[in-house]
Amino acid sequence: MTSFQDVNLKDARFRDVEVRNASFWKVRMRGVWIGEVEIDGEVQGLRINGVDVAPLIEAELDRQDPQRVKMRPQDVAGYREAWDILDALWRTTVEKARALPPELLHERVDGEWSFIETQRHLIYATDIWVSRAILGEPRPWHALALPFDEMDPEPGVPWDKAARPSLDEVLALRAERNTTVRRVIDGLTEESLAAHTEPVEGPGYPPADRYPVAECLRTVLNEEWQHRLYAERDLAVLTAGTLSGPGAAGR
Repeated sequence: MTSFQDVNLKDARFRDVEVRNASFWKVRMRGVWIGEVEIDGEVQGLRINGVDVAPLIEAELDRQDPQRVKMRPQDVAGYREAWDILDALWRTTVEKARALPPELLHERVDGEWSFIETQRHLIYATDIWVSRAILGEPRPWHALALPFDEMDPEPGVPWDKAARPSLDEVLALRAERNTTVRRVIDGLTEESLAAHTEPVEGPGYPPADRYPVAECLRTVLNEEWQHRLYAERDLAVLTAGTLSGPGAAGR
C-alpha cells in the first residue's frame, strides 16, 4: 500500500512489483507479463515487443470513426468543416446530458471531470488558444473557466474547483466562446491560417510567444473532440446507473 506523490523516481528499477491501478510516464519494462490492461489517453512511442503500436492505434481509431480524420484539417475549408462536425456532435451529447438529473452532471466517474467540469475546461481552452493567443486578449478567461489539473495556480487566473454552476449557465458561456471560434474560423484565409500569433504578456497560459495560428485552432479541435468522447463515455455510465436504481451512479 505504498503511496508516492510528487516524487522523482527517474531511472528507478522495479522487480517483482505489482502496479495495479498505477500511472506511469516514460517507462521501460522488460520480461513482463501484462494482462487486463486498459490505456486511455494520448499514446506516443509505445513499443510492444519491438513494435511501435501508436501508429497502429491511430489508424484503427481513424477507421472506427472517419470523422476523426477531419480533426486534422490542412486548409481553411477543412477547419470550417471540422467545426461544423463538432457543433453537431456536441448538440447530441448535450441532449443526453439534459436527460439526466442535474446533480449527476456534477458527478465524477472514475475520478474524471464531471460533465459540468468538462464544459468549464473547454471554456478555458477557447479562452487561452483563441481569445488570448490568436485575438491577443491578455485576460480573456471567465471566472468559471477551469484550467487543466497539471497547471500550477497563478495569481489572476481563475481556478475555482468548488464551483457548481448549472448546465444552462455553462452552456451559455460555451455558446459565447463557440461564437468567437466561429467568427475566427469564418474570417480565415489561407494566409492568416499559415501566420503566427503575436506574444501576449501577462499571467496565464500559454506563455508569451509566437504560435502558429493553425496549431492553436487544431489544439481547440482536439480538445473539443477528445473531451466529447470522455463525456459520452461517462454519460453512458451515469445513465446506466440511473436505470439500475437510486444511488447506483454514486461514488
